[in-house]
Amino acid sequence: MTLRLTWVQPEDLVGHELRQASEDGRDARALAARWTAAGGPPSPETAGASPVPRPDLRPLAEELLDTLTSLPSPLSAHEPTDLPSIQALTAPPTRVGRRPAGRDGWAHGTAPPAAPPRSEPEPAPPVRRARGAGPGAEASGAGKGAVPLCPPVPPLAERLPTTGRDAGPWGVGTAPAERLPTTGLRDRLHAAWLGRAVGCLLGKPVEKLPLPALRALARAAGNWPLTSWFTERGVPPELLAAHPWNRRSAATSLAENIDGMPEDDDLNYPLLNLLLLQRYGRDFTTADVARLWLDELPAGRTFTAERVAYRNLLDGVEPPLTAVRRNPFREWIGAQIRADVHGWTHPGDPVAAAAQAHRDAVLTHTANGVYGAMFVAAVLAAAATGTADVHQALAAGLGVVPPRSRLAEAVRRGIAYATTEPDFDAVVDRLHAELGGYHWVHAVPNAALLAAALTHADGDFSRSVCAAVSGGWDTDSNGATAGSVAGLLAGHPDRLPERWTSPLKNRLATSVPSFDGTGFDTLAELTHLEAVRP
Repeated sequence: MTLRLTWVQPEDLVGHELRQASEDGRDARALAARWTAAGGPPSPETAGASPVPRPDLRPLAEELLDTLTSLPSPLSAHEPTDLPSIQALTAPPTRVGRRPAGRDGWAHGTAPPAAPPRSEPEPAPPVRRARGAGPGAEASGAGKGAVPLCPPVPPLAERLPTTGRDAGPWGVGTAPAERLPTTGLRDRLHAAWLGRAVGCLLGKPVEKLPLPALRALARAAGNWPLTSWFTERGVPPELLAAHPWNRRSAATSLAENIDGMPEDDDLNYPLLNLLLLQRYGRDFTTADVARLWLDELPAGRTFTAERVAYRNLLDGVEPPLTAVRRNPFREWIGAQIRADVHGWTHPGDPVAAAAQAHRDAVLTHTANGVYGAMFVAAVLAAAATGTADVHQALAAGLGVVPPRSRLAEAVRRGIAYATTEPDFDAVVDRLHAELGGYHWVHAVPNAALLAAALTHADGDFSRSVCAAVSGGWDTDSNGATAGSVAGLLAGHPDRLPERWTSPLKNRLATSVPSFDGTGFDTLAELTHLEAVRP
């Protein structure tokens, strides 16, 4: 009998690493030929293991994984992982909330710089035409104002101070940044927790489904453009047979089944990071994150890069090598879904939020996988002020990401398409056509979709979560982050439509110790305590 342990067995990882190599420009043709000649399978499209177990390939797989990791990438100069190198490529935006800012997110009186010139052509993204993609129904959102494409970096004079471990090129020789007033922050955090749960729950039943299947199921139920929970009611049996819901989620996430917020890693990780701040404070280290996981996170509740890093820790590998050793998922979305608490607890300070998210992310991720976490943390820090709009928040997020990275380019692309195209289905089709070569959990395409959804919704809560989920790819994660941002922008839980919040019953299920059954109001209070802690 062969035990299938998903996401970590070497013979199931080589196909993913070869795909990652093609995305970051490493020349792996000779190694790919060896793998194919030995009968090695390609990367699974949706599952964490290949359809047929091949333990006989494990010795070759281990050799190839180690060799593939050592290959140089031509993108490394523009996509570093260490924080000083990232800081050297970026100049964070003006501290949000301390100074009036224009609609584009830059302080009044400062001109946004153009994107930096390139010394060589930008590598084209992997391209795969979306299966069945075509014109969709007209999306709601008329009246959305035009938003300029967010520039990647502000002027050098606008660099901001940071304190403690976040100091460095962004904070050398500067006084500690003044804390923003926290009036109303508790209510905003309550709305953010609820929003994160709503968006996650909305996306759960259609996670892993291809875009045409998602659209077909919603249309059959009379729910397209998406405006409410997915349901089986009214959907023909033959359509359900052709496109089954996510098998782990349908029982708790379809409209007819929702009874509180079920467990999901998109909520588990914010809970863990709340514990992280309670236990270690703002000056936690990456090793502290690892200790917390080993103490409080069941290994079976980890997936993709997080499970690989967990395995590496148990093998005695220390951070940051935990993110690199035999980890083909290191640029996927996992670190991004852990970033919310880092943003929530730094209202108005996207720089510190991004640096804190970086210390968390490098346990499991590199390059674009880390940038996704930094981007989201900075967006949320800006939105948490209660004064920034969604476009200013997105600009703050771009300000902490290397401007020539694939993730920054994808975010700018998503914003630009959503700004000029009134039909959101057309925006999604274009993103899938241009970025569909990436795995559906990769950080790059999902960041583009998230930015497009938030831009197109223009701050409206329902449109934000529905647009993020209706775009496919990692539906529950994108929905969760969009709901978190839009919840902060709404400013109060009572401003979120009751059709979304009532089914949650102010109750969350989780395997993170001491949090099972906790209410979102309690979580907001605990998060607020960390946000205002000196």
